[in-house]
Order: sequence, then structure tokens, then C-alpha cells
Amino acid sequence: MFRLTFRDYLKCAHSLKGEIFGPAQLVHVITYEVETVFITDELDEYGLIVDFASTQSAIKELLGEMNFRNLDELPQLRGKNTTTEWLCQYLHEGISSRIAHVFQGTLRVTLRESPVAEVCYEKAVPKLKKKPAAKKK
Repeated sequence: MFRLTFRDYLKCAHSLKGEIFGPAQLVHVITYEVETVFITDELDEYGLIVDFASTQSAIKELLGEMNFRNLDELPQLRGKNTTTEWLCQYLHEGISSRIAHVFQGTLRVTLRESPVAEVCYEKAVPKLKKKPAAKKK
């Protein structure tokens, strides 16, 4: 079993819906340590778990859409209860869709809120039949 780990940060603001969240129902700032672990039984044709450059780029692109922003105001997240658990799954799906053409295996996304609290979401990256078309500029 091979594992490759990348770490980054997500600094954002949000509010949570529901009395269970107490004062976190108000808009507040949070910094997450974002850890992505790529797990596979076999190396690719180049002897890699996954291409570093395209994978790091995909992670930074997705985090860049949310970094230093209020998640409550982002169109793609409007109306969602952006709990750490929900964000883990959202990031997993976003990264998976961006790297499926270069990675076959399992992706684990961990968000650390503090040294004592973290959430993980782990699932196989859905297989992509062909490489997505390049974005037009």
C-alpha cells in the first residue's frame, strides 16, 4: 500500500445552522489544516502514486475558491450547513473530480480544527473513462 500526503490550510468564515451550534450560529472565522492522503496499491506508469504538480494544483484551485471568504456567501455553498464533516466530503468530491484522470485509488481528506479535533472523509476516487478537456482561457 502506497500513501502520499499533501497539507495546506483553509482560512474562511462561516456560520452554522441549528441551536446545537450555540454561538457558532453567528459568523465566525476558522482556520483548518487540510490534509489529503492518496492511497493506492500500485504505482502509475511513471512509478508514482499521483502526479505531484497536477494534484497540488487541483487542491490549491479548490481551496482558493474558499480561502479568505465567507462560505455563507459563496454561490456553490449557499444554503449548506458547512460543518467540518460536510466540508470534508465537499473537498473530497471537488478534489476527486479534478484528479480522477491522473489517480486511481482512495482519497482521504482530513480537516483539523485544532490539535484536539479533526474530521476525516475517505472514499475511492471514481474512475474516469477519459481525461477532461482543457479549460479555455
